[in-house]
Amino acid sequence: MNIFFDMDHTLLALDESLRPGTKETFQQIKDDGHDIYVWSGVGIRWPEVRHHKLESFVTDCFQKPTEQYVEKAKKQGLPVWPDLVIDDYPEVCQAFGGIWIRPFYFYNAQDEEMAHMYRVIKEYALTGTSVDIQFHAPPPNGRPL
Repeated sequence: MNIFFDMDHTLLALDESLRPGTKETFQQIKDDGHDIYVWSGVGIRWPEVRHHKLESFVTDCFQKPTEQYVEKAKKQGLPVWPDLVIDDYPEVCQAFGGIWIRPFYFYNAQDEEMAHMYRVIKEYALTGTSVDIQFHAPPPNGRPL
């Protein structure tokens, strides 16, 4: 699967600290054979990916649409399409299909969102769905041909 992660308040806090468990979870996702992409509504975030030493996990970075998500992503001509998005905005997850993750504003060593999100990814990869309340199924016609 192509799994697209939002950057701000999903992976990074306001002080740009990395959410606990990100590297370990990214390693698990890669070990499972999935591709990880980072996209952000404020631009392409390679500097942050490199700063946090995530470049070995991340296939590419893109600009994320901030409205009319699917329509603008289609117009953007992404070289790959998200099979699942991980975002702190539920609207983005509803538009593409994905997992809403609680916003990460301030560093908290007890934050378990990455482990929780990984369990949902595993369930979706195995069954094609999830019963988790934070999961939104991809729309049947959301992927361009």
